[in-house]
Amino acid sequence: MDFIFQTWSWYISGFLIAIIMLTLNFFGKTFGMSSNLQTLCTMVGADRFSDYFRINWKSNRWNLAVVLGAMLGGFVAVHFMSVPTNVSINPKTIEQLAKMGIEAPNGKLLPKALFGNAVFQSPKMIVILVIGGILIGFGSRYASGCTSGHAIAGMSNLQIQSLKAVIGFFIGGLVMSHFILPLIF
Repeated sequence: MDFIFQTWSWYISGFLIAIIMLTLNFFGKTFGMSSNLQTLCTMVGADRFSDYFRINWKSNRWNLAVVLGAMLGGFVAVHFMSVPTNVSINPKTIEQLAKMGIEAPNGKLLPKALFGNAVFQSPKMIVILVIGGILIGFGSRYASGCTSGHAIAGMSNLQIQSLKAVIGFFIGGLVMSHFILPLIF
């Protein structure tokens, strides 16, 4: 039973993701988290205001189970599973964080300055979160999918547009972490 409550190795998680993708492909389904937002918006009536939301949302109900499962899995992981305490961060990353005034996570997964509850007490951080959320939403819509949809589902289906999107996501992440993030902090 300890195996279930410990951090899984990449080859186990990767294998399970591959099995899920093969199963979805077999049944003709396409995986993606951002498509759930379209389904949810359609369910609450957004189709009255925009043609983009005029879809048969009932055919996408199965994907809402993915969102529910992700939320439930996150809850179980936080409250019932062990938290990795042996996370080692590259010393260069710690040095770069220190230059930006961000304290290193010290064996944790994420720095509290960026991912702790104190973020909601800083107007600057709230503005960054709102702008970031808008940019992610726009980018997901513009790219016709999110990172999970393109990198996991699209790439497994050998879709060239997903390869282009993943390359764009990667370049955008590099630009953000090396050029824009230091300007913000």
